[in-house]
Amino acid sequence: MIRFASSLATAAVASFLLVGAATAQTPAPAATKTAPAKAAPAEKMAPADKTAENPRTAASLECSKQADAKGLHGTERRKFRSECKKTTKPN
Repeated sequence: MIRFASSLATAAVASFLLVGAATAQTPAPAATKTAPAKAAPAEKMAPADKTAENPRTAASLECSKQADAKGLHGTERRKFRSECKKTTKPN
C-alpha cells in the first residue's frame, strides 16, 4: 500500500511539472538586423493608425475647436461635435 501511494505521489508531481512546461509561453522571436520586422496586417492596426487613413474634414476640425472653447469632454463633447457636424454639412 505504501509503495502504491509513493508511486501515485511521484506521478502527480511529474504531471504537475509537465503541465507547467507544456503551458509556458515561448518568447517572441527576436528581429534580426538583416531582416526588418514585418508590418501588422491592416485589420490588426491600432486605432491611431486608422485615423491617419481618414483625414479630418474642415467641419470636424472647426467643431473640435468650438468644443475645446466650451471645455467639453467625454459624452457631452461627442454629442456636441455630432450635432455641429450635421449642421455644418453642405447639402
